Amino acid sequence: MKTTSTRISPRRDGGRPSATGRRPRVALWAAAGVVTTGFLVALECAARHYGVRGPLTNQAREVVFAPDSGPLLYAGLALTMVVLTWRQRLLAACAAVGIDVVFWLVRWAAGADMNFGNGALWVVLGCAAVAVTRRRGSERTLLLKGAGLGLLLVAGHKTGDTWLLITSETRRAVLDPYVATADHALGDPSWLVGRFVHATEPVGGHVLHLVYGQLPLAAALVGLYQLRHVAAERRFPSHHLVRTFLVIGLLGPAVYLLFPVVGPVYAYGGDGGPWAVAQLWPDVLPPPGVPHAVPFDEVTPRNCMPSLHTAWATTLFVHSRRANRAVRFAGTFWLVATLTATLGFGYHYGVDLIAGVVFALTVEAAMRASARGWDRAGIVLVAHGTTVFAVLLVAYRVLPVEMAEHRWAAGPLLVLAAASVVLGHVRTTRAWEPEAAPAKAPEPPEPAEPRPELV
Repeated sequence: MKTTSTRISPRRDGGRPSATGRRPRVALWAAAGVVTTGFLVALECAARHYGVRGPLTNQAREVVFAPDSGPLLYAGLALTMVVLTWRQRLLAACAAVGIDVVFWLVRWAAGADMNFGNGALWVVLGCAAVAVTRRRGSERTLLLKGAGLGLLLVAGHKTGDTWLLITSETRRAVLDPYVATADHALGDPSWLVGRFVHATEPVGGHVLHLVYGQLPLAAALVGLYQLRHVAAERRFPSHHLVRTFLVIGLLGPAVYLLFPVVGPVYAYGGDGGPWAVAQLWPDVLPPPGVPHAVPFDEVTPRNCMPSLHTAWATTLFVHSRRANRAVRFAGTFWLVATLTATLGFGYHYGVDLIAGVVFALTVEAAMRASARGWDRAGIVLVAHGTTVFAVLLVAYRVLPVEMAEHRWAAGPLLVLAAASVVLGHVRTTRAWEPEAAPAKAPEPPEPAEPRPELV
């Protein structure tokens, strides 16, 4: 008796998730949207409480008034355009430039502040309007994601400004003497690099200022490289640089409130004015003593611990490793130049940078684990990074004198603590990489049939 077996035919939908499988993802996106909106509204209310405009108002004003950062707005437009075809990208770019020219001429005639970027914001908002009114289904979702990504890049910058205002208004005393004392364990790198930057003025300072100020633009360029196939594949990758960049900017300022620090150029340099402890940076090392909190002005941001510029540059470096040679070189250059600038301009202490690296890799690990699905390795990696980061903050606050007195032991321990997080991140993410299928050995050719000989 012949039995028939039932064969399951392969799926013909390209492996796309069913409607049932899409529901949790839609709910997750909706929840993320609600949380983000609520967070921005809360920051807007907090800024209004201190008598200034919040992130929502500042971004809305840039529809008409001169923007603060034109390159950032065009970077947001570039991120939005990853979901468009090449013809649509050309039309969007021409429209943005044309609108900017009109705004430029009107401002020039009216004698108003001159800047560019309004056209880019108009086009991003136009893409969102087209998605709502003219698109359906997956096309609408994709275009809304593109517009949302571009707007979030700009909103993240505005949000950071509001966070800095809150830190200066709510944290009247700063903990710089604690951090400066702990920094003795690393050999006071801010004083050392500060002398180097001053010796290379004006060329070195101009280059470093350019790199330091345009870090969001560099992140957008690397993000564009990672998202270059979105238009063809009609979907975003599960994990990319912009996601980590935004989350670092969201979580980092909360640590500022726990550990307010203004930096050596303010606490020990000329930029601190009458609030500075002493005029020491970068020529004279701060004298040893018992660290204590010192009052400071209501303007300078308490944005040193951890160094978010270091965190962003670290993630930029990590995400550039799987790109071509030019992008890898750019990622390395931006990391080295950012570290040099943060120390050389007196914006950070060396211990800030170590905390920034640990913070960045912990957030990056959490974002990757969330994208691929949590497993034991991901949980261990995030827990390890979180623990090391917490221990660093406690040590800077509780043991700075002991660290300074035993610098030959404390310094290497700080570096080893950060190195353990780096090594764990490298090992875990490499294990997460899909293994390449081994190449099949070529099969030997079949022996040719003997050809009959002519007699």
